[in-house]
Amino acid sequence: MADRIPPESSARLAAVVKAYDIRGICPEELGPSTARALGFAFAEWSGAACIALGRDMRPSGIELAESFADGVQLAGVDVIDLGLASTDLLYFASGCLDMPGAMLTASHNPAEYNGIKLCGPGAAPVGADSGLVEVAQRAAAGGVAGDARGQRTRRDLLDTFADHVRSFVDVASLAPLRVVADTANGMGGHVVPAVFGPLPFEVELLYGELDGTFPNHPADPIRPENLVDLSERVLHAGADVGLAFDGDADRVFLVDERGRAVTGSMLTALVAQAMLRRHGSGPILYNLICSRAVPEAIAESGGRPVRTRVGHSYIKTEMARTGASFGGEHSGHYYFADNYRADSGLIAALIALEALSRADVPLSELLAPLDRYASSGEINTRVGDVDEVLRRTAAHFAGLPQDRLDGLTVDGGDWWFNLRPSNTEPLLRLNLEAPDAAAVAQRVSEISTLLA
Repeated sequence: MADRIPPESSARLAAVVKAYDIRGICPEELGPSTARALGFAFAEWSGAACIALGRDMRPSGIELAESFADGVQLAGVDVIDLGLASTDLLYFASGCLDMPGAMLTASHNPAEYNGIKLCGPGAAPVGADSGLVEVAQRAAAGGVAGDARGQRTRRDLLDTFADHVRSFVDVASLAPLRVVADTANGMGGHVVPAVFGPLPFEVELLYGELDGTFPNHPADPIRPENLVDLSERVLHAGADVGLAFDGDADRVFLVDERGRAVTGSMLTALVAQAMLRRHGSGPILYNLICSRAVPEAIAESGGRPVRTRVGHSYIKTEMARTGASFGGEHSGHYYFADNYRADSGLIAALIALEALSRADVPLSELLAPLDRYASSGEINTRVGDVDEVLRRTAAHFAGLPQDRLDGLTVDGGDWWFNLRPSNTEPLLRLNLEAPDAAAVAQRVSEISTLLA
């Protein structure tokens, strides 16, 4: 008698299926039965003969990966098991093997969380508007296994992936820089040594042991408090640069030689300039919460800046439409056409190190021309009625140019802001930029009264 995959609770699925991926507390929200149902549903939905599977270092990932793979195999689909992997390694596998992929990770979330990032062949995005809802619906319906069970094959692509990452730079141009890499006990501890090992850098790994309980600090480098250890180590070691990776190592943030954090916007601008030098003029993407310095730097380097919504599915789609060689997000995601339009913090970091090697000046000096404005950072405010607050704010600034590409963006001339709803909570996310800190504070205060 054929195995039956029981229907998964719609309420449970609704709690873990987000706009771009699947994520929840384990095992209360995301347990083995849910992973098994999602594996079966994803295999059926994809229509593929084989699916690549990777997982991060979280203890819950071992059982979840087994359950997900079991669901895929029950659908009669083979599994290429990559074992421990960064998310960008999984995307690379999906691209070079031309098959769908699944990555078991909760990225920067705390240890009690886990999740699943899905992609189609060639690392194509699978989000709420590109198949994730349909996968969840299939999981809610359950199903019956076919007559033939899929096979599971172990494959190690780490060295091949490392070669691919290094192909984005001229290795001969790299200087013997001193680099501190804080991998926060995440998957950077697995992939950074493989990529950087043959290079002339002197690399010190900070918290390089794989430990999904995150014993030293959260693997969320966008938060300044999680960069303190890296900044102190860069200063103490006299390093040229610090690299901070998140839990699944697909995002990176930099710290300069003074121990000061480099924003995702500044790294986007720096990498964009390097990509334009490499590929010549053409479109470069940036999301709408990036600093104005980003489109300015793109245009000054002969490129055509193209503004996009926030989120990988939108950026990957726009890259395909425009033929852009590169796209960057303020949140630390960097996308490359030659990387199957997928994001990779490792590639972005290596391109930045190449630019630093060629410039032969400190990183702070290299970035100084791009550091043109003051910003608020992202300010999250819980509101009772998101739509009403957006309407009220738009009316307050009715005399200024506005757009609704993603939330509400208002252009005040020498200042601007974007107010964007959260995908999962009744929150509004404010990002504001102005000529100086005093102007930022004044404008944030004005907008805060509208959110109250």
